[in-house]
Amino acid sequence: RRVLLLGEGNFSFAASLCGAPGTQVVATCYESEEEAAGRGGAARSIRRLRDSGAEVVFSVDCAKLKEHFPPGEREFDRVYFNFPHCGRKAGVVRNRQLLARFFHSCAGVLAQDGEVHVALCNGQGGTPADEPRREWHNSWQIVAVAAGAGFVLSDVHPFKAETIHGYQCTGYRSQDKSFCVEGALNHVFTRGTAPLCSAPMSCKTQLGGQEVSFQVPQVLVDKINRGFLEENSSHPVRTIKEKLRAGLSQAFPLQNISSCLPLLQQGHPASVCHSNLFWVSLSPGEAPGTEGTSQGPAEAALGSRFGQGTDQDVQGGLPVPKQFYLRPSLLPLARAVIKHGALSPGTLLVLSGPVFRRCRLGPRSVPVFHEMLAVLAVSRGTESSWVQVLVENIKTTTSSLHQAASGMKPSISLREAASFGTELNDFADFECELGEIQHFLCVGTDPAPWGSCVGVIRTDPHELDSSELVVVSASLNLDLLAMLLCGISDWRMLWSSDRRFLQQFPEGELRLFKSFSLYPPSYEHDVSFWVPDREEFDEVAFHTLARRVSGETIVSIQLRDSFQQPGTGRRSLCYRVTFQSCDRALGCREAVEMQLRFREEIQQHLGVTLR
Repeated sequence: RRVLLLGEGNFSFAASLCGAPGTQVVATCYESEEEAAGRGGAARSIRRLRDSGAEVVFSVDCAKLKEHFPPGEREFDRVYFNFPHCGRKAGVVRNRQLLARFFHSCAGVLAQDGEVHVALCNGQGGTPADEPRREWHNSWQIVAVAAGAGFVLSDVHPFKAETIHGYQCTGYRSQDKSFCVEGALNHVFTRGTAPLCSAPMSCKTQLGGQEVSFQVPQVLVDKINRGFLEENSSHPVRTIKEKLRAGLSQAFPLQNISSCLPLLQQGHPASVCHSNLFWVSLSPGEAPGTEGTSQGPAEAALGSRFGQGTDQDVQGGLPVPKQFYLRPSLLPLARAVIKHGALSPGTLLVLSGPVFRRCRLGPRSVPVFHEMLAVLAVSRGTESSWVQVLVENIKTTTSSLHQAASGMKPSISLREAASFGTELNDFADFECELGEIQHFLCVGTDPAPWGSCVGVIRTDPHELDSSELVVVSASLNLDLLAMLLCGISDWRMLWSSDRRFLQQFPEGELRLFKSFSLYPPSYEHDVSFWVPDREEFDEVAFHTLARRVSGETIVSIQLRDSFQQPGTGRRSLCYRVTFQSCDRALGCREAVEMQLRFREEIQQHLGVTLR
């Protein structure tokens, strides 16, 4: 590997790397050779470096690395910059500027999978790893500065000078004097993933027994057809699905639906709030029909027309006729199977796939997740015992998965739906719209039990045209379950395109997740506006626009103030929007640009008047 060292004072750190097998060292300093050699011990270290075959370069500006290294001599695997400083009594602002220029310059000479190591004195970095931690404005803000050049902080650990053979720090206020490195930290940066492509995208699916295509809502472009549940996937949601399925097969004979489950549904669902659905338009000239086609039971029912709407919905900036929408649940498909008499009593029907729901922003508020639905027809009067069998099976599998990942036994409980108040997470709240729920399945140790709801249990005595049978179903949110089992705090990480995410789960093995982007910077912006007169403000549409404009880099939106003007009755709202990415570098300038674009979008598509 090729290693570049910048800003060497007496070259003692570079000399300590001499002789490392497979390492080619390029050691540099800002001063001329004559100036550098005058420092105590520098001449000896330089001779040692050259004798070992290392390259020593002088008068190298860390902000202009491309000028010093031609294209064939770049691609360093590791870059070290220990205790950078502008010199003399330079303040924090000038040193931030130095770091910013360094990181931008470093991006041009670092290998794609390379690392940048920056050692700073205690407190300078401004991260929670510093003890004590300085005030943010009085630190070098290294993570935010690096993010502006596309880097994320992937590791931070103590800089142990005493363990580095022959190392002697020097350069205090540009003099040949040492300085205190007690409590110093080494910050390891890597490249963040590039911003996701936001080009319009169309998708094909089965509807009404024929293949149709539709325009994918912009907020879902990077999430549609990701294949997390396919056979060659090692994604945690597939591992959990397969383990649950294997466990259920030990207690029930399983029934499969071999046909592809349609992504679209048609009509106007009676019980679901329309603003929570992703409405789409079919490509011109395409309309579902049932004549002359061979359909499975699920497609046959979903292909029938439930009526066509004329309402309009602003989604992704364009009015969309409310006729076709992305499936928000697998429950209608299961009901279609039941109505066509394709559910055999005593067998367990298991369906799984992604479902789509517009919702507010939040760390566990997911606009798309993978649902696993298990449906069983049982004798009337025995449904309670079968619910217990089903739940105990799920609990046993979940417990074994959690213990394998963390070594701890999770808290799993079945709670009566009637015992919950109005505080439900978005998943549970939407499930209530789909139909009556008897129990919530909760996992974890959250103070509020609804905060860990990952599944719902239903018993429907009227689903079958039979006085002897009752339908029991269990719906599980595999994404929330994966977050709880693997210790993932932000749902967006499950959808990260950074390969370092899946590398933590080799061959589908569940483990506790370790973030590769530590202490990501956050940026807060307030937006205030007058809402249109005599109109109800659609907060879900507001949040959906925020998702689309920011590419899911907005982590929270909080209502700060609501004001009604005396006399006119006009209503004003003020929201605090917090930008923060969980897996890629997000710089201050990019956040400002997205904030300005967001302000334009809400004016154009929600009809608000900015204050």
